[in-house]
Amino acid sequence: MFSLFIALLINGIAIGLLYALMAFGLSIIKGLLNIPNFAHGAFFAIGAYICYGALNAGLPFFVALLLSFAVPALVGVAVERLGLSRLMRESYLYQLLFLFAVALVLEQLLLIIFGTVGLSVNPPESLAGAFNLGFTYVPKYLVLNGVVAALTIVAVWLLIERTRLGARIRAGIDKPDMARCLGVNVNRLLVLGFALGTGLAGFAGGLALPLLGASPTIGSDMLAIAFVVLVIGGLGSIYGAILAGLLVGIIQSVATLWVPAASTVLIYVAMVLTLIVRPQGLLGER
Repeated sequence: MFSLFIALLINGIAIGLLYALMAFGLSIIKGLLNIPNFAHGAFFAIGAYICYGALNAGLPFFVALLLSFAVPALVGVAVERLGLSRLMRESYLYQLLFLFAVALVLEQLLLIIFGTVGLSVNPPESLAGAFNLGFTYVPKYLVLNGVVAALTIVAVWLLIERTRLGARIRAGIDKPDMARCLGVNVNRLLVLGFALGTGLAGFAGGLALPLLGASPTIGSDMLAIAFVVLVIGGLGSIYGAILAGLLVGIIQSVATLWVPAASTVLIYVAMVLTLIVRPQGLLGER
């Protein structure tokens, strides 16, 4: 029982870091635009399919992962420039409807291009098999998944906290009007922030491909989980997204040991309890 619990805990941490990576990007967009990105799951799916296509074309796995970041980021720039930027002076409801429409369009395009059958790939040969910890086995790719997700989160954290661009992004999130008065091009920050957020969603999709596969509707499932993480961590709190992602992953994984049928339901229960007890989330502000 102990070895199974440890294996599930490690699995929960790795999957939780993947959730945190996706919610991290969602939180950046929420902070900059002050609206939730309803198309975030679609960018996750795009990243998974781009990674699949790159691997089928014979490209190395890590190159495929880079493309799974770059392509959704470029699509995100197009969405922001051609749509959101034109709606910034309108009611936020128009922006929400636009993003919802974008999600539907992207999902249908994936259906048309790749079909309805789910696709999957095996991890690279160097990452096949499992590590023997003595009391349990842990898949090598699962460990890589957690390590790469954690390193990506740290890299983005350093970008936001230790660079001039990051300082401007934080200013754009916290005090956009003051940032404009100081000469910061907030509109450019919105483009960069949206590209970064959608790129992280796509990267998470590429990273999750050997674990979850790719299907046109996988984005909807991941979007729901990302919003759970966002609410629990605190709307707009990028650090809350990391903490909540880990908690959600661990809850969902460890719960399969005792209540496997309710493992997914429990994370939604956790969200409801968070809204009742602490509406601003774990690290959010009222």
